[in-house]
Amino acid sequence: MLPDIQVLKKIIIDTAKEEVLPRFNKICYEVKTDGSLVTEADLSADKRIREALAQAYPEIAFLSEEMKEEEQTELLESSSQIWCLDPLDGTSNFAAGIPLFATSLALIINDEVEIGLSYDVVRDEMFTAIKGQGAWLNNEPLKCNNSHFTLEQSVAIFDFKYLKPELAIRLILDKPYRSQRNIGASVLEWVWMAAGRGQVYLHGGMKLWDMAAGSLILSEAGGYSCTLEGEAVFKATMVPRSVIISHDQKLFLQWKAYILDDNKTTDV
Repeated sequence: MLPDIQVLKKIIIDTAKEEVLPRFNKICYEVKTDGSLVTEADLSADKRIREALAQAYPEIAFLSEEMKEEEQTELLESSSQIWCLDPLDGTSNFAAGIPLFATSLALIINDEVEIGLSYDVVRDEMFTAIKGQGAWLNNEPLKCNNSHFTLEQSVAIFDFKYLKPELAIRLILDKPYRSQRNIGASVLEWVWMAAGRGQVYLHGGMKLWDMAAGSLILSEAGGYSCTLEGEAVFKATMVPRSVIISHDQKLFLQWKAYILDDNKTTDV
């Protein structure tokens, strides 16, 4: 039997409201060895959620963004059931005073995501999904709909820094979309696409905790995704995975065809 989604929601919501939100715009950050940022909010949320999950579900292993990579790899290799937590995705936004960040938790069983939760404490939006049972936004069913946009009318969400230079240049000089945004929080980008906020999405390399919950939420909502190699996005690995998304099947096929068109070149 799967863990109770209501128990998980309470753990995440209480932690975000009591450990993350009160520290927004009030604390400094540190730079980790990989160049990413970490704040007191990341560490406090990580500790509280870890302890709550250990008490409620001691049989399930725990993996977090805040752990060392050697520990993360060992856990993936040795555990058939594992929590995957990002206590504060969008830390750079959080540290800069930009209200775009979220807490995300996934349950991975035998290398498949079975439960996903992503909570945006600023907007009080809880996105959830259970494999084979659907997705929800604040307890209301979450369903992807056709946008009736053409690709040329679409808002594209992506970050240039993770893309290969050739693709980034083509997206600038031969853009197939109307305009482009970068939210700066992968967890939010997945669920916003599931909710139809923006039409197409691209990321050059996500970590496991960036995509675990979101990939299930998008899939259960009826959205579409693949990697730059045309593979399913989620894989229980520490190797970063690229992402192509749309909530609209027609736009997804057009966007995917544009992105994966290796023969298309742009003179610079």
